[in-house]
Amino acid sequence: MSDEGKRRLRAPKPALPKAVQEDRLGRVGVWTEERRSEATERRGKAPTRSAQARDAARRRKETQPATPQAEQRDTDGANRLGPMTRASLDKQPHEVAAMFDRTARRYDLVNDVISLGQVRLWRKATAAAVDAGPGELVLDLGAGTGTSTDTFTSLGARAVASDFSLGMLSTGVRRRGGSGISGGGVRGVSFIAGDALRLPFADDVFDAVTISTALRNVQDTGQALREMLRVAKPGGRLVILEFSHPTLRSFDLIYTQYLMRFMPKAAKVFGSNDDSYEYLAESIREWPDQAGLAKIIQEAGWKRVAWRNLALGIVALHRAYKPA
Repeated sequence: MSDEGKRRLRAPKPALPKAVQEDRLGRVGVWTEERRSEATERRGKAPTRSAQARDAARRRKETQPATPQAEQRDTDGANRLGPMTRASLDKQPHEVAAMFDRTARRYDLVNDVISLGQVRLWRKATAAAVDAGPGELVLDLGAGTGTSTDTFTSLGARAVASDFSLGMLSTGVRRRGGSGISGGGVRGVSFIAGDALRLPFADDVFDAVTISTALRNVQDTGQALREMLRVAKPGGRLVILEFSHPTLRSFDLIYTQYLMRFMPKAAKVFGSNDDSYEYLAESIREWPDQAGLAKIIQEAGWKRVAWRNLALGIVALHRAYKPA
């Protein structure tokens, strides 16, 4: 990781106004509604990137040697080709897709390890928030190998796993005994390649739309949320599971060191692309906090926005509804 990246990760976040701190410290298990207090209004529109991060990403991109795209992409998820550069915080779609193509085979295993098994609890909490019943249709965006999608079909709903990493989707299909990506369905899950900024679905189709730890990797958060709104049925539900910001400052310092030091090393030990986990750490630190993301969701047109912290705010569930 560059000295600039390490310096950015170590930098403490400025103290928030008291009213915003109270929002962030909502009781565990309670959905905190997004509200526009005087303090949150003074914050203005929540930025998703800082100027410093953009400049650092631009410098890193300029100094990285160019790698032919044919060598970057490996759509069957195998790690056979030479080393690739990690995605930058500019989040160019082809860079992000190529990075996840390379991590596909061991992605779920490494997630289990670096989360200390917590990711399984987070999936269950997400499924409970989506609350999909028999006959409903759920869109799982950024689904990767479809591991998160399985939690919806087990409740009797039909589900579509969509991702723009062909390596991740192909790995998920093979694990289910399929031979190719198709909308026809493999063991109850349809795998469809798609870009969150231009979803390949008609308007008003899905009873629920969900995305887990992937919204952070989209280049234009607002556009992705508007696309999700478009494809959801009137009254449809949105559930977002995403890394966020710990609610206790003392724990946040420990967590920052965990992101910087342990995650890339663990990924390397288990045969994954450790550079991609450096990107993960940096992108988490640049992501808006719970109240900031709630505001972005509301500005995209969703209503009744609320959030709930999990694991002391390491991740947060955001829930909202499309106007009927």
